[in-house]
Amino acid sequence: MTYALALQALADPTRRDIFDRLRKRPASVTAIAEAMPVSRPAVSQHLKVLREAGLVSEHAEGTQRIYRADPEGLRELRAYLDEAWDDALAAFKAEAKRMARRRGT
Repeated sequence: MTYALALQALADPTRRDIFDRLRKRPASVTAIAEAMPVSRPAVSQHLKVLREAGLVSEHAEGTQRIYRADPEGLRELRAYLDEAWDDALAAFKAEAKRMARRRGT
């Protein structure tokens, strides 16, 4: 149920903002913190949650850790949302057919 971790991680507006920034370009903790109204330690904690949810990955560049959005981390969340959407469309289709039969069309 990895999608649940992704949903929980992205429920926080600050984490969503960090994730959106990393979708555009990889960045270090320092670069992220400089662009946001939160401290560097807070950014690190948010990145830890995003990393544990599989939404970001990191690698070393010299003495810095560079973070980037991990599209693979969204795969299970997307599958969950696609399934929910498919269910909603199937229910709508069934209701439309039921209403059409009631009207005799």
